[in-house]
Amino acid sequence: MGTTTRVLRLLSHEGFSEWKFRFEKYVKMKDAKIWRSIVRGPQVITYQRENSTEVALKPVAMYDDDDIAKMEEDEKALSTLTIALSLEIALGFRELQYAKELWETLNEVYEGNEDMKRSRQDLLRQKINMFNHVLGESLETQLQRFIALVTKMRYASINLISAETNNKLVNSLPQSWDMKVAVIKRMKDLNKLTRYDVLAIIKACDMDDK
Repeated sequence: MGTTTRVLRLLSHEGFSEWKFRFEKYVKMKDAKIWRSIVRGPQVITYQRENSTEVALKPVAMYDDDDIAKMEEDEKALSTLTIALSLEIALGFRELQYAKELWETLNEVYEGNEDMKRSRQDLLRQKINMFNHVLGESLETQLQRFIALVTKMRYASINLISAETNNKLVNSLPQSWDMKVAVIKRMKDLNKLTRYDVLAIIKACDMDDK
């Protein structure tokens, strides 16, 4: 799961979107310089040749403390990103030498090209259309499933209309909620409420019953 002292690990392609979001937050919390190295790439250390206006790559033997610090930032960025991958995943990217290169390759492999992205969007739209209560599951479990699905849709760049998602959620509630659903629809304008408003209303009704 990851903590404030231990980075979240990517275990499979299915969890990439959530891992990507949380990994970025974790790295920015720990050291913003590491994140800059991941997205901008390794710093090229140059120097101006003596008695010349020519700028060239600086030999490692000439590095001063500032140059070494920059190099260590890049190495730390690669290390942080590498240990955030499971052993099986990291093995497939071992030849990559820079954090930026590894980050971009992970995005390409796990988010895919435009065809893959469209296929993922189609699958998510199908899932939201088929979303319903599962016999035997608790209300809280159903709500968590819905939140997770909507979050995945947002990550997949699917534009969500509140009226559609709100009505879908309310209509998917267990049959025992039919009377409450009727009251909610009569008393509330689902077209104007946010998803979080509707979730709060449902949870309030559940608490009243209990």
